[in-house]
Amino acid sequence: MTRRFDKEFKIHAVKLVVEERKAVAQTARQLDISPKTLHKWVADYKKDAEHSFVGSGNLKPEDREKRELQKRIRDLEEENAILKKAMSIFAKNQKSFMHLFIRIERSFAWRRCVKS
Repeated sequence: MTRRFDKEFKIHAVKLVVEERKAVAQTARQLDISPKTLHKWVADYKKDAEHSFVGSGNLKPEDREKRELQKRIRDLEEENAILKKAMSIFAKNQKSFMHLFIRIERSFAWRRCVKS
């Protein structure tokens, strides 16, 4: 089973390596974690200390924005598909509607001529 560590624990472990200059292997043994895991945490921390270890279900600001933009694109593509489908339906019905309108108009025009 995978163990989960909170942000404070990860930062504490990373600071032991980065700030106190302790060896990764020794720190990992002391904290009962894998050296590979600690190496990954250190790399993440060095890459972006402020936004590292955001937690499960949380996203970095740029990842959140990317996800929102992707959702917006999907929504707009869906709206376009709906509009295209509606346009084709209305285009088909427009012909029959136009024929009906012309028939009704001719019928009323003929009746107006007769009434005069």
